[in-house]
Amino acid sequence: MRRLLLLAPLLLFTAGCGVVQSSEDKAADAAREVARKAGERLYSQRPRTAEEVGRSASGLDGVEVLRVTGTSTHEGDGVDVVVRTSGSAYNGWFDLEEVAVRRCFAVWVSPKSEWREDPRDVDCPDSPPLTFAPPPEPPRLPYEELRAKLPRVPEGGQADEAAVHRTLAALDLHPAIRTRVKADGGRVGVLLSVKGNGFDAQDCLLARVSPGATEVWVPSRIQRMPGEGGCTIDNALDPIPLPH
Repeated sequence: MRRLLLLAPLLLFTAGCGVVQSSEDKAADAAREVARKAGERLYSQRPRTAEEVGRSASGLDGVEVLRVTGTSTHEGDGVDVVVRTSGSAYNGWFDLEEVAVRRCFAVWVSPKSEWREDPRDVDCPDSPPLTFAPPPEPPRLPYEELRAKLPRVPEGGQADEAAVHRTLAALDLHPAIRTRVKADGGRVGVLLSVKGNGFDAQDCLLARVSPGATEVWVPSRIQRMPGEGGCTIDNALDPIPLPH
């Protein structure tokens, strides 16, 4: 009994100094860490709409998106995403069973936000989690059709730029597919591309009509990254060497 009496003040002192956390506090910290990691995943300098940010957040494990405010990451104050996360903990000093909590946090997504920025504690909105439609699929680039219909020029001949333009017109391409055609030294280069986001590999298709050979190909992924020059009309006429 005397030993217990001596131990009691020590326990009170330890708890008073904040060394011992309750299970609920530890569980709340775990929920906050999930929100913080969500912020890390959403952190980027790439411009995105509020819908894109919300869709990305809703796809993260353990994250429910309850509210999205703002227009885009690069307009005004950026985008605020209210997320609900869960955490659990067990502390034998206070609880006989594991304690689980659900908490809500606001994650700020903007070029002005900081890496591993702490999410803000907020009250959970009284509404169900938001759902987001999948992003629209980019139009398919017509590899087989282009390969089948581009003109073939015999050895010693000369490629006809007008004939290449007529071939592209006959393909009835999706409006989102951009085309470029360029003639050079009896050859004609073709570029079909879909607008990229400036960060990921761009979708593009190259072709070259030359005397004796008509070729259609997709540049390697590394060449299709921004700044690598793979999705250009010049690469269609004079291909960049493949990386080793």
